Amino acid sequence: MRKIVLVAAAAGAALTLAACGETATEEATDAVEEVSADAEANMEAMEETADEAVAEAEGAMDEATDAVEEMADEAEATMEEAAE
Repeated sequence: MRKIVLVAAAAGAALTLAACGETATEEATDAVEEVSADAEANMEAMEETADEAVAEAEGAMDEATDAVEEMADEAEATMEEAAE
């Protein structure tokens, strides 16, 4: 059902563009290309931001793991001292 609606919309758009002059078609093409370029740039920026967030999270996890290991070593040393 959705495909039929999409095909009908595309056909309507094609007929509309065909009815327009060549200038209007070129302007529409230019507008689509601009929107496409903007969307691509935004996706690249989002990907970069996500990569940075993942790197920060990995660094924080590494630091937290190191801190927990250090605390465990200190607790073990304290237990050994108490046992003596």
